[in-house]
Amino acid sequence: QVQLVESGGGLVQAGGSLRLSCAASGRTFSSYVMRWFRQAPGKERMFVAAISWSGGNTNYADSVKGRFTISRDNVKNTMYLQMNSLKPEDTAVYYCNAHVSALDYWGKGTLVTVSS
Repeated sequence: QVQLVESGGGLVQAGGSLRLSCAASGRTFSSYVMRWFRQAPGKERMFVAAISWSGGNTNYADSVKGRFTISRDNVKNTMYLQMNSLKPEDTAVYYCNAHVSALDYWGKGTLVTVSS
C-alpha cells in the first residue's frame, strides 16, 4: 500500500510561484514512477508532469512546459512541483500519483488558486 500526501497549495497572484510537495510512504519509493495531475473546477483530471524512478527522465504537459519543474528526493521519499509564472488557468486541485506495478495510487490533492 502506498500513501501520498500533498502540501504547498494556496492562493497566489498571477506571475507568482508555488512549490508543491508530495510525501510518500513505502520503502520502495525510489522504484515508483511519480506524476502530478490537476483538476480544474468542472473539468476532467489532467496530466501535468511525470518523473522516472531515478529522476533522470521527466515529461510535461504542453501547457506547463518551461514554467513548471518536477523533481524528487528518493532519500526523503518526496516529490516536488515547482510552479513559476503562474496563470489563472493553472487554478486547480493538484494531485500526486504513484504508478506502482501497474497500479495507481492517489493523494487527496492540494488546492492552488491563481488570482488575476
